[in-house]
Amino acid sequence: MSFLRFLAGRQPGVVEPAPAPAETETTAIRKIVARLETMPVDQARFLAATAYVLARAAYADLDISAEETTVMERELEHVGIDESQAVLVVEMAKLQERTTGGTSDYPVTREFHDTSTPEQRLALLRACFMVAAADDAISGAESSTLDQIASELDIPRSDLTALRAEFAQKFSARLDFGGPDAG
Repeated sequence: MSFLRFLAGRQPGVVEPAPAPAETETTAIRKIVARLETMPVDQARFLAATAYVLARAAYADLDISAEETTVMERELEHVGIDESQAVLVVEMAKLQERTTGGTSDYPVTREFHDTSTPEQRLALLRACFMVAAADDAISGAESSTLDQIASELDIPRSDLTALRAEFAQKFSARLDFGGPDAG
């Protein structure tokens, strides 16, 4: 509703109560969850694994930036869910990665491997590169995690090399030997 239409519809001297933000958010979240619950189980598992692996790539440097979050949401929309669902799923995946990351990384990535085609695995790895590069730099920790994800997804070395070349300008290389001229 436009601001002018909102003002035109108001009665003089009558103050309408605003909906409670928490109540409104809770209702919205419940509606999204209900839509997600109607998905076929295989599709929901695929979506969850995709989101988790993207969060794994984002959290490689122990931080998930707003830029990385935006890329993750956009990538999930490409998988076939709407924006509100993508936001919710990404937030859940980020929380899961932050709390159980080290113990769940390999099993979830291998489950994605086992339920996906080679094309889907390569698309996921490309999405992981985009997430890692969202802040215009792929750190050493992120690079290492991307290599690990590629290995767990059984991505052919030639495809990984091509992706690394595609994102070559994003890799940060910092040499610090600790001397007075270092930096």
